Amino acid sequence: MPKISAITLGCKLNYAESSAILDLLSKKGWEISSYEKSEDLIIINTCAVTKQAEQKCRQKIRKIIRDNPGSRIVVTGCYAQLSPEVLRNIAGVNAILGSSDKYELPLYDVIHGNESLHPLISVSEIKKEKKIFPGYSLPASSASDRTRAFLKIQDGCDYGCSYCTIPFARGRSRSLSPEDIVEQASTLVASGYREIVLTGVNIGDYRFRGVRLAALLRMLETVGVDRIRISSIEPDVLDDELIAVVADSEIIAPHFHVPLQSGSDAVLRAMCRRYDTAAYRHRILRAVEAIADCFISADVMVGYPGETGEDFQEMYRFLEGLPIASLHVFSCSIRPGTLLAEQVSSDKTIVVDPDECRLRSSELIKLGNMKKLQFMARYVGLECMVLFEESQKGVHGSQKYSGYTRNYLRVSVTLPQSAGNLAGSILSVRIEGVDDDLNLTGRLLF
Repeated sequence: MPKISAITLGCKLNYAESSAILDLLSKKGWEISSYEKSEDLIIINTCAVTKQAEQKCRQKIRKIIRDNPGSRIVVTGCYAQLSPEVLRNIAGVNAILGSSDKYELPLYDVIHGNESLHPLISVSEIKKEKKIFPGYSLPASSASDRTRAFLKIQDGCDYGCSYCTIPFARGRSRSLSPEDIVEQASTLVASGYREIVLTGVNIGDYRFRGVRLAALLRMLETVGVDRIRISSIEPDVLDDELIAVVADSEIIAPHFHVPLQSGSDAVLRAMCRRYDTAAYRHRILRAVEAIADCFISADVMVGYPGETGEDFQEMYRFLEGLPIASLHVFSCSIRPGTLLAEQVSSDKTIVVDPDECRLRSSELIKLGNMKKLQFMARYVGLECMVLFEESQKGVHGSQKYSGYTRNYLRVSVTLPQSAGNLAGSILSVRIEGVDDDLNLTGRLLF
């Protein structure tokens, strides 16, 4: 029986899809292995959201090849879809499978038996793909693994932002049927998972024969899971109906990741985003006012070509005045084939100096840390229900356990090793402070 494992890089959607592929192959007779063991075939599921992500993928691929000279190496994911010719030049890669092709299970048997020095390349046109392939966490092998599961509900994107390659890597927006999603969610609950994270490229654009995201959430509330979490949602689809569903629910987590990208209206227009700062502010304020303990995080891009110092200061002031609790800050990466790449090729003077990008990033990271500290400090002295996920050794024979509140605040407690394994348990914790890593610390209430 051939052994196979998967190494996943990038987003939660990639993790869900890697698990689904392994699950499907296990039903075909493959033995699922961990990366530390000797595998016959290793799948590397890649990311291409930035130049840095692609560089990390290449480094990881080469390391895996060095560490596993006897294994067949399959590279798939967004990087494989966008740049198969780059990947074929990495010595030791046996196959490159595109976004749809990675679900063609017979290909893995072909790759396993392929003695050719030339990599097998199967990268189909994704632009007109109408199928949507599954993505879900595998049934866990032990109770300690059964905490959060990722469940794909949607793929692709129709938004066409000027800097983004996702439509080239993932295709048009398309959604799984609610019946399939509910069935998969029920299976995950039966396997012992306590939380399901809904994932996709643009899950706020979920639609299937008249069913939109708010209605799907109501269906999923009935499957018996303790928590449902929305991974990320665009501001233009964070509407009143969705906010009301979350506000009225004891199961759907009061947590939104809402990409902002820029707090300057001029830059948002250049990015071809579907909102302005006034609309974004309105949606965030509506969510925070309606949903108790609502935790909102945001993506923020600095150094978009043409972004002036005034644009950046406008963004900084805009973020200062918003009830956002966490920021993910990154520098703009100019991706080949995008509208932005065309604009830069005709006018390189609009590119922001890298040193200026680093300075702007640093300022926003400091602002984000301050906002997160202020938000977390509100919980000191309160009791929170924590889903524990992992543990590590503490000092003097103690054990440090950590997990997340409903609104995605990380909490750690320290107990004697004799306390047993808390992973997979939802327990009450008295919050006592905030540590240097901006995580809450507390005391377990028995």
